[in-house]
Amino acid sequence: MFTPSPMLLKLLYTRGSLHNTPEGVAFSIKNRLDTVRITRIDHVQIDGVKIGVEQIALDLGESDVRPATTFNADSAGYTLPVGQAATFHLATEHLKEGIHTVQVQFAADPFGDLSVEVEDAIAQQHENKTRIPRQDQDDYSEAAIQARQRFAEEFSGQEFKHLKHYSFDAHILQGNCEHFTGVAQIPVGLAGPLRVNGEHAQGDFLIPMATTEGTLVASYNRGIQVLNLCGGVKCTVIGDAMQRAPVFVFDDARGARDFGQWVEKEIDRIRPEAESTSRVAKLQYIDTYLSNKFAYLRFNFSTGDAAGQNMVGRATFAACSWILENYKGAPIRHFYLESNFATDKKASQINVMRTRGKRVVAEAVVKRDVLQQRMRVTPEQLAYHGQVSNVGAFISGANNNGAHSANGITAMFIATGQDVANVSESSAGVLYSEVTPEGDLYLSITIPSLIVATHGGGTGLATQNECLRMLGCVGRGTVNKFAEIVAGVVLAGELSLGSAISSSDWVSSHEQYGRNR
Repeated sequence: MFTPSPMLLKLLYTRGSLHNTPEGVAFSIKNRLDTVRITRIDHVQIDGVKIGVEQIALDLGESDVRPATTFNADSAGYTLPVGQAATFHLATEHLKEGIHTVQVQFAADPFGDLSVEVEDAIAQQHENKTRIPRQDQDDYSEAAIQARQRFAEEFSGQEFKHLKHYSFDAHILQGNCEHFTGVAQIPVGLAGPLRVNGEHAQGDFLIPMATTEGTLVASYNRGIQVLNLCGGVKCTVIGDAMQRAPVFVFDDARGARDFGQWVEKEIDRIRPEAESTSRVAKLQYIDTYLSNKFAYLRFNFSTGDAAGQNMVGRATFAACSWILENYKGAPIRHFYLESNFATDKKASQINVMRTRGKRVVAEAVVKRDVLQQRMRVTPEQLAYHGQVSNVGAFISGANNNGAHSANGITAMFIATGQDVANVSESSAGVLYSEVTPEGDLYLSITIPSLIVATHGGGTGLATQNECLRMLGCVGRGTVNKFAEIVAGVVLAGELSLGSAISSSDWVSSHEQYGRNR
């Protein structure tokens, strides 16, 4: 268990939560550290004026409001999970508009005595007359959902016949979607089966693809057929890392440099602090990048079957709290848990070089006769086309020298409940081709930052889980299997579209299959 530093304790306070109530004043604190047990409330001070425990009540949500004195009287305390907020209600005079200092003194196991000191403001309230309906008690109840549906129809002046129909209990969406009102029905087409010769995925797999783009499923299916005729696609997971990248700010570059050297020496003491927050997250290594007076630390974790962005955020938070407490060198002036250096939901060169998520290679040897008969191109045509395309990708600054890996990845992501915004990183690809001594085509693609999961996020939702079950990718230890299947599908798509462009079938195929007349 890590020790939260004063700098991190400030982050518990929800800025902007300070407001006047009919009974006095209120503000919120949210547990962003680890599951704790509140054992004592000492006092609150606002602008230096102490408010005793008998004037404090805590709203813990779901109509659970307790006088602060009960925490002090009950030795068992109250367990506050990560992510849960507690609203402090103070029986005191109203505050004027402007900035106020707030201090909360309390105790929580296993941390002991804690003090949160911040500034917050009372701002003028502007009444928003139009609000989306919600219910505090159960916002996923039929009554709450129907209220939002009526609101949407009245506000827009439209009737929604299809949006409102779904086949699952909306309560499973808690943690996945707020203000739930209905569903977007996206067509799912099947491609394959695809024969995958992987270390984790072995056999024939039927591929669910959710898309509204005509010719997409047909194109991938065409590439899959060709790969199958040549023995399938060989897939290999060659890297696995999920990042969080905090930044530490110093007075000068020397302070940042010395700090980076200290972190490198202390990795064996930092690792258990990070891993104390999860049974799954394992800290592999920390990269240090220095610029100006900033030290950027790129924490790299393995995360099991989860994509792991939230998991590694929590683990890195714990590690940084220990660092802030134990570094005795030049003063750390500022700290931010995310510096934009992990490039979450953004394409970047560092993730192409250093891996984010799974690094997967899919490769195949496409026989000359199959390529000519099925795709109407020769290996030499495709290999030469690849060289020309490399120049185009280079001068455009693209993160992918292939044709359209984002198409297959997005279609599979939507079908299987992945975080679709991760396509921004996952779409990066390095395509390579050559003519073999036998006159066949060797084709491979490296996906350096494929962010996938078979546990957590949207993978447990109704249709999404069914699509994962179609692939045999549910249960412990299936994420690398899923990654290999996705990579194999991507290679099939590269083969199909590359051949279509080389043989000039691209436009005619879209004319035949992809236009909605």
